Amino acid sequence: MPTYADYLKLDRLLDLQEPSNEHDETLFIIIHQVYELWFKEILHEMDYLQNLLAADDLPRAGHAMKRVLTILKVLVAQIDILETMTPLEFLSFREKLESGSGFQSAQFRELEFTLGNKRIQALEHYHLGSVERSRLEKRYQAPCLWDWFVGFLARRGFAVPDESLKRDVTQPITPSPAMQQTLVGIYRNDPALAEFCERLVDLDEGVQEWRYRHVKMVERTIGTKRGTGGSMGAEYLRTTLLKPAFPDLWAIRTEF
Repeated sequence: MPTYADYLKLDRLLDLQEPSNEHDETLFIIIHQVYELWFKEILHEMDYLQNLLAADDLPRAGHAMKRVLTILKVLVAQIDILETMTPLEFLSFREKLESGSGFQSAQFRELEFTLGNKRIQALEHYHLGSVERSRLEKRYQAPCLWDWFVGFLARRGFAVPDESLKRDVTQPITPSPAMQQTLVGIYRNDPALAEFCERLVDLDEGVQEWRYRHVKMVERTIGTKRGTGGSMGAEYLRTTLLKPAFPDLWAIRTEF
């Protein structure tokens, strides 16, 4: 019978942190390793959510969304832990990162693509033929969460415009007045489906909240300095703020 440690591969897991002699580097490594584990779980849940919507299973899809939203709250809360590190404490080991940067997180790029925030330029950061590049190319060409939801609505008989149903999935999601009209009807006449729409808004808002907290954490730690890995640091991160993943769900707020 496997033990608790055997099942969780704790000997391998706890050996993955290789800090220098600087006390605070252990915290930095663990936080970012945990982020990558949570990104893996979110992507796992998003793929499951796609299958549930394809099967027209709204109740279980709603449950999957609730799990993702709960994980997002944990991601935001982890920033509170990182902010216990002062600028001087981070500076004590920052040079060890060399060209490494959270900007290079392939899993976070996958999550962005899954939410419809696709940029072909993002692929350039990963070598041709690498596992990371292959995963990103697959998600770049695949429908995003909004496309899965739109397809679900069409199968349920709602008036989904062709511009939404047959759009180029590699391009940004653009607002559709016709789609907004359908969504307003859903909010007024289908409480269960309207509730799922609100969970999509929660997801969108949760990701935006994480981005904002991330920006402020970076500003608090390194100010306006360039980020590690050659990124523009907080300057670049600020450009990612206030860009909704599901613009139609935000646009209809004025209709009620």
